[in-house]
Amino acid sequence: MKQTQQVTAIIEREGNGYVSLCPELDLASQGDTVEQARSNLIEALELFFETASASEIERRLNNEVWVESLEIKIG
Repeated sequence: MKQTQQVTAIIEREGNGYVSLCPELDLASQGDTVEQARSNLIEALELFFETASASEIERRLNNEVWVESLEIKIG
């Protein structure tokens, strides 16, 4: 039975496409749409977990990631 791992995906517009980032593993991908960027990131993550050694996964996996909106004064 396969395990599951919950990670964060941050997707942002860049030019005419989208960039997706998993900050816990510092892996990124891209796509022409949000869904394609998400799907490509999932594929990259699955490939990473299939091929990386246990020590590489442990070294890179940072579970302490917070994503928050901040309101700041400007001007």
